[in-house]
Amino acid sequence: MRRLDHLFREGELTEEFFDSLEEALILGDVGVEAALKLIEQLRSETRRRKVRSAAEAREILVEEIAAMLSLQEEPPDPGGDPLVILMVGVNGSGKTTTAAKLAHRYRQEGRQVLLVAGDTFRAAAIEQLQIWAERAGAALIKQQPGSDPSAVFYDALHAARARGIDVVIGDTAGRLHTRVNLMEELKKIHRVISRVQPGAPHRVLLVIDATTGHNGIAQARYFNEAVPVTGLVLTKLDGTARGGIVVGIQEVLKVPVSYVGVGEKLDDLLPFNAADFARALLA
Repeated sequence: MRRLDHLFREGELTEEFFDSLEEALILGDVGVEAALKLIEQLRSETRRRKVRSAAEAREILVEEIAAMLSLQEEPPDPGGDPLVILMVGVNGSGKTTTAAKLAHRYRQEGRQVLLVAGDTFRAAAIEQLQIWAERAGAALIKQQPGSDPSAVFYDALHAARARGIDVVIGDTAGRLHTRVNLMEELKKIHRVISRVQPGAPHRVLLVIDATTGHNGIAQARYFNEAVPVTGLVLTKLDGTARGGIVVGIQEVLKVPVSYVGVGEKLDDLLPFNAADFARALLA
């Protein structure tokens, strides 16, 4: 957000400054609702603290963004049964690689992980997940391309119990053929999981590409209506993208950002740090 950097280098706080900052936040994909809320909070805080310089206002805005993103963490793991995590999001967002990176994190903790190739509509997705599963040291449940995704999850959950698996991570399709509605398919998967293992899935992680613009908020709303999202994962932060869209999405869904993807290696999935993210966003 080069325009933001320019604004904060200017001298005193004026109405023109706040108007320009609001516009820059919106253009930076923060989202209209979140941008308006942040500007209102910044106005209030700068008045309360008697701040007059743009440089000081920048630090306050970092605090406000960090506070907005510092929601309660996801619930603890369930006892006894496997922890079931469902990955959702549009194709190309990085769901499959994120599932593998998450599997790797749990394997590093010494936990047994089962990956589920739930994107049966793309043969490439199944092959890709198999390669990543081998790299991560995780088991994999898959079926032939074109199989019913819900049936794959049904088999996977039964297999997980039989094998004493600790964590089940399910990949899903991000786009289906016109004969099948994506959201209805996700709802069906969710129902099957909850029937086999009541209370599951315990986590539904919405994977968001950092380069996604304002339509990311609409995407998030649609996915959340189908399968209630519990956390966000922001991917592809290894480039020039700042990922401002998660501020707007988080403001709408009121769910925490769980992880950020910063590269293509298995170790390139990091726990989200709100303060670091806010500072980088305004850098």
